[in-house]
Amino acid sequence: MRITRDIDFVPPEDKGASVAIGNFDGVHLGHQAVIDLARHADAPLGVLTFEPHPREVLRPEIPPFRLMNAETRAHRLEEIGVEHLYELPFTAAISELSDRAFAEHILRDSLGVANVVVGQDFCFGKGRTGNADSLRRFGSEMGFGVTVAPILRTASGAASSTAIRAALSDGKPRIAAEMLGHWHRIDGPVIQGDQRGRDLGFPTANMSIDGLYPPKFGVYAVLVKVLDGPYRGQYQGAASIGVRPTFGVNAANCETYLFDFAGDLYGAHLSVALVEHLRGEEWFDDVDALIAQMNADCARARGILAHV
Repeated sequence: MRITRDIDFVPPEDKGASVAIGNFDGVHLGHQAVIDLARHADAPLGVLTFEPHPREVLRPEIPPFRLMNAETRAHRLEEIGVEHLYELPFTAAISELSDRAFAEHILRDSLGVANVVVGQDFCFGKGRTGNADSLRRFGSEMGFGVTVAPILRTASGAASSTAIRAALSDGKPRIAAEMLGHWHRIDGPVIQGDQRGRDLGFPTANMSIDGLYPPKFGVYAVLVKVLDGPYRGQYQGAASIGVRPTFGVNAANCETYLFDFAGDLYGAHLSVALVEHLRGEEWFDDVDALIAQMNADCARARGILAHV
């Protein structure tokens, strides 16, 4: 997959794609349905998205809400066959473009799109004045096709990033997965931790969750991909997400214990899939009680993951 971030200088070979437009946070089943409608035999498959997320620019005071960072989103889009990712830098200048100016300067002139697909709730342009109907009119005038995808509904309701966040807050990653079409994952590099897990007999791979929507704190059964390095591969494990109250005041993070693994993962990139929430975060009176609980957590996680 080719990633273009400078929309003002798109080479001719990267123009003429059939493009799905949206933020695609989570790349859930609704997003995938939009992207599927953009697949055409006579045009490359493209996605136009924004980085940072427009809400991060327009409302910087709000708490983290993203299900995926840009790197994770790009990996997921590549996995489902996207050939061109146009990652438009969302700036104050972009936010001031009218809906017509966006269609003219971005879609027609810069990308030269052949076809555009959006969800039926799509809005664009300054003040969100543009919508699917106005985009259809602009497409007819400017020479590109427009397809509008209906809202996708699953057994758990309409697939949306908002509903997925709610499921994660409730500690229900399986419901989130029903709408995502894949496990919700926390991706990133392994960073230096306090090495308490090693001292307890449970060495963990520590990852930051800064900038991401935090799922319900506690312990999870997880599936882990080590994406690079000498230990690249797939593993099972248990992860603790939270602030580790037994050891004082700490920034929230994700600590993952990989079953039947021995090796140094510092600097490696991991993708940790949340399968089941085992329990909430707890404070323990002593280390022995914590170790006993960790053993119980791992035994339960092994049982769950044996059937995934």
